[in-house]
Amino acid sequence: MGERRGVRRMPIREAAEVLGVSKDAVRQRIRRGTLRSDKGEDGRVYVYLDATGDDVHTSEAGEQDRTDLLIAELQDRVRSLEEANRENRRIIAALTSRIPPAIEAPSEARETAETVDAEADRGEPRSGTAGTQEGARRPWWRRVFGGG
Repeated sequence: MGERRGVRRMPIREAAEVLGVSKDAVRQRIRRGTLRSDKGEDGRVYVYLDATGDDVHTSEAGEQDRTDLLIAELQDRVRSLEEANRENRRIIAALTSRIPPAIEAPSEARETAETVDAEADRGEPRSGTAGTQEGARRPWWRRVFGGG
């Protein structure tokens, strides 16, 4: 439309074609301030682009620089989180090495418990004291709730 000092004024649609992006992308660049624009008397938004096409390279280079900065920042963040994770793993390993291993019951005790359970189910008396034998004959619910 208008060309002044190497700058072209054009509607968003035309600017999108020149820049090779969508109209929404041009609107986003206007909002971010990476493209200069104004509203015409007809109510339409016009974008100012360098007639030589330098705006294309300038805005892309600016966005690329910003992207590179964000990538570098995220890489630093990942490195710090990895270091913290390594430190946490080291601390956990040190703490768990101080905990004594669980002592397993001897296999004889397991066999005895199984034998006692089997005898209780059959109603046979267990070896031990008389009070223990009396309690073993009664079902658990009678021992808990009482009853004869």
